Amino acid sequence: MLLATLLIVCGGSAVHAASLADFIGKAQPGELLPGADRFGPLQGTPAIAPVYQDDRLLGFAYLSSDFANATGYSGKPIQILTGIDPAGVIKGIKLVEHKEPIVLVGIPVQRILDVVNKLIGADMARVARGTAPAPQVDIVSGATVTVLVMGDSIVRSATKLIRSGRIGGGAVVAAAAVPPVTRTIDLDKSEVRDWQGLLADGAVRRLLVTVGEVNQAFEKSGNTAAAAHPEEGDPDEPFVDMYAADVAVPTIGRSLLGDDGYNRLAARLKPGQQALVVAGAGKYSFKGSGYVRGGIFDRIELIQDGNSMRFRDRDHTRLGSLAAEGAPEFPEIALFVVPNDFSFDPTAPWSLQLLVQRVINVRDKAVLTFDLGYTLPEVLTKREQQAPTVTDAAPAKAPAPAKAPSSNPAATSSPDAMDNGEQPLWMRIWQGDLVKIGITIAALGTLVVIFFFQNALVRRPRLYTWVRRAYLTFILVWLGWYANAQLSVVNVLTFANSLISGFSWEYFLSAPLIFLLWASTAAGLLFWGRGPLCGWLCPFGALQELLNNIAQAFKVPQYRLPWGLHERLWPIKYIIFLVLFGLSLYSTALAEQIAEVEPFKTSIVLKFAREWPFVVYALTLLAVGLFVERFFCRYLCPLGAALAIPGRIRMFEWLRRWPECGSPCQRCANECPVQAIHPEGHINVNECIYCMHCQELYFDDHRCPHQIQVRLKREKRAALASPAMRSGKGPDTLITAGGRPIAGLTTSPPAP
Repeated sequence: MLLATLLIVCGGSAVHAASLADFIGKAQPGELLPGADRFGPLQGTPAIAPVYQDDRLLGFAYLSSDFANATGYSGKPIQILTGIDPAGVIKGIKLVEHKEPIVLVGIPVQRILDVVNKLIGADMARVARGTAPAPQVDIVSGATVTVLVMGDSIVRSATKLIRSGRIGGGAVVAAAAVPPVTRTIDLDKSEVRDWQGLLADGAVRRLLVTVGEVNQAFEKSGNTAAAAHPEEGDPDEPFVDMYAADVAVPTIGRSLLGDDGYNRLAARLKPGQQALVVAGAGKYSFKGSGYVRGGIFDRIELIQDGNSMRFRDRDHTRLGSLAAEGAPEFPEIALFVVPNDFSFDPTAPWSLQLLVQRVINVRDKAVLTFDLGYTLPEVLTKREQQAPTVTDAAPAKAPAPAKAPSSNPAATSSPDAMDNGEQPLWMRIWQGDLVKIGITIAALGTLVVIFFFQNALVRRPRLYTWVRRAYLTFILVWLGWYANAQLSVVNVLTFANSLISGFSWEYFLSAPLIFLLWASTAAGLLFWGRGPLCGWLCPFGALQELLNNIAQAFKVPQYRLPWGLHERLWPIKYIIFLVLFGLSLYSTALAEQIAEVEPFKTSIVLKFAREWPFVVYALTLLAVGLFVERFFCRYLCPLGAALAIPGRIRMFEWLRRWPECGSPCQRCANECPVQAIHPEGHINVNECIYCMHCQELYFDDHRCPHQIQVRLKREKRAALASPAMRSGKGPDTLITAGGRPIAGLTTSPPAP
């Protein structure tokens, strides 16, 4: 509640939206258009600035965030100035402002720029017309979201600007005056053709890549590691021989599927919906051996107008053969229905992109793409001329009448139609990370099972120990070092600032694993407080504990701070968090730099590949943790402090205590790994990491004094009830605890 109140008070003032006028002075004209020496006056809304060399117009400069979403992982827009020439070719890119934490301290800015600058020279006019696929940027490990957002905003903003008709001068205006001509599927043509006839007029298109061609392509890619693992076989042997066709077109559908197959498909499709047949042969499968039912086809991608999509299991039907006379036998034939939410024009050019993967090592793969281009033969279409409109700023490609009309009116009348028809970036990121998302959800589900059945688990101490160590190892190696899903106090600061400056789910969804961890942590706060994250899901916490386990195995001495000192040290992390939160209200960038008090980025995200002061700091904390278990978690972690505050609202108490706990028994308090149990016996939920060690002791009738007394009484009753004792012939019996006799405690047979 305190946090929400602060945010409401601080967020009362309006936030100034940045524009081109705010950033144009941060770049020289020549940085955006080579050879330019001056900017002209700003034009239109959103603003663009003409760029000149003397009096010759070289192109235009614009701010990408004015035209397309550029919100990064920090929750703030990444401001990029882009230069584009009148023909639609990107000539220059300059990053003028960002708040990305992974780039502020950690990954060098130049490394990000080197990747994004590969877009310079891209002909975005062809992308806007749909005759070329949208260029893609390479991924930088540890900064995936940042790089994807930057590349996506540059490509989207350029295509949106071109389609608006604002660059290109009079040619656009003249074109707007010409009544647009559209092509539609000719539904009256439905003759059946043989295989060679379909190939001859382009109704079926082919992509053939030989073993030699794919090896040569990897050699030319510059990836020496991939080139060192060439495909074996005859260079002229087909590596992949793939065919594609739109079978929603009557002539093609009847020819390839037969009359019955086409009629079943037509009954299944919604008005205007399309379906593609893809058939393949050769060494490489277009489906992929890793495909599983319910998953996604990650080796082919449908691309049109710069928009792309991948097919899912629900879109797919397996076919055994093709009905066309003379069609060869294919080991793989698939029928894919194009989802209605993908804006697809069957009369416009499209391509099916094949992603060829080559395994380099256990973790790394190299990927090359080969395109199967497709244009529906004109003989299967008919032309219709529409009446000109005076409101159009530029010619727009109207949807074919055979297609279902869009539910969004702006999709056909607005220059923003490209944005309305394509999936948001965060959705494409989720679709590309389905395997990681599935593994993460399974890990979270496993933890829920552990928590709900904790009593059954802790009654078996050996099993509990191995389950916990195995889970922490998985969290460290896979979730941390491999998937880089390490939560940070920066996430808390980002969330708080987004509530002030304008909340949007999109940039939180752009990091799927982080989003899933935060969602599960928020739910866990209601049940178990901060324990699930701090004790089980934090890779750095797992690293500390596992290293300490190894230290104990090698008899490294362990130190427990006196309770009075310990009680005065744990507030330090709350002070650190409050300082960071206050700084974030003043300067997010400064707060994110001070947040380097967390060694998470150094040890987990960047795997110690940083400047030496950061590495020394992280190693020092880990070294102290060898002697004082989870030293950083106890006293310095601002994320733990941030979670402890709302963690007090938890609605359930899952940790059991005996009346004797704390008075007189101190065993749990003395053995708690993070000293979260007060000498009086109660558990401080603000400090508890939910390791369950106290619950392991709670049920152990050989270590917990309360349970030992219960066991002794049970054994005494059993001894008294034995036949030997009832006959009075039994000898005195020693009462034991853990197999050892307890002095002075015996049972004697009753007197006759």
